[in-house]
Amino acid sequence: MTSGERQRSGSGIGSARETGSGANGRRRVVGWAAVEAAVPGFAAAVRERFEAYRHHVLATLRADGAPRLTGLEADFRHGELWLGMMTGSRKALDLRRDPRFALHANPGGGRELADGDVRVAGRAVEETDPGLKARYAAAVKPPEPFHLFRAELTEVVRTSVEPPFLKLEVWRPGRPLRTIRRTSEDPQLREG
Repeated sequence: MTSGERQRSGSGIGSARETGSGANGRRRVVGWAAVEAAVPGFAAAVRERFEAYRHHVLATLRADGAPRLTGLEADFRHGELWLGMMTGSRKALDLRRDPRFALHANPGGGRELADGDVRVAGRAVEETDPGLKARYAAAVKPPEPFHLFRAELTEVVRTSVEPPFLKLEVWRPGRPLRTIRRTSEDPQLREG
């Protein structure tokens, strides 16, 4: 079974799928609904941070492997995190060639990140079903035509300040939420 077949065979909302990447050749990916089911409080904080602003920063890979950073509107709808973009955009072409991405939530203005800093990473799978795209377009009203990608997540991270620590919360499919605390004076990581 190819990684694409594994991916399609587990395409129900909330199901885990495997990709062909990662240290052991496979990496679990899940849709947004699975994150909400596994770690609801954490997922709510991450989603709230993304929904605080409309525009975010998407990282894709160019054909030569160099990173490309572009602006993007992300949308949580129907248990999924959707990435919509203009037809023929460089970021869409990047994702068609190599679906790996990272998405960083807009940190907003000012110097304080009271609600933390969040990012997600994974694979972007292009949605081609005309009915689903029409339903999305009716709700979101994007400029048409457009590309629509569903985020299949391999990692969700929230960074915040919990004096005197910098606190990192990291969630990966099939693993418990991991919390790491550290300070500049004490580079030793403190789990828990």
